[in-house]
Amino acid sequence: MDLLQLQKRVYQNKVAKGFNVTDIFKEFCFMYGELSEACDAYLKKKDDLGEELADVALYLIGLSELLGINLEEEIMHKMEKNEKRIYENKDGVLTKVKE
Repeated sequence: MDLLQLQKRVYQNKVAKGFNVTDIFKEFCFMYGELSEACDAYLKKKDDLGEELADVALYLIGLSELLGINLEEEIMHKMEKNEKRIYENKDGVLTKVKE
């Protein structure tokens, strides 16, 4: 899957359906709501957990497009950074000791 193409597809769907594409704060709020629904589905062992997680991802992908952020590049950069980090268990807490 090409995430950048998916970003554009999500954006086009929002425009075609008349959804918000200007109020960034509102998009964060909607994404938070979807994350809450996913958490609820997990806690209540509902069958729609996957769909709720997809909603969270779609809001994140759409928000990235609204902000002009190539999410795929950012994810790859962050994974490389995370893989190089070193952690130690200090008194039962995993603590980053080297960037």
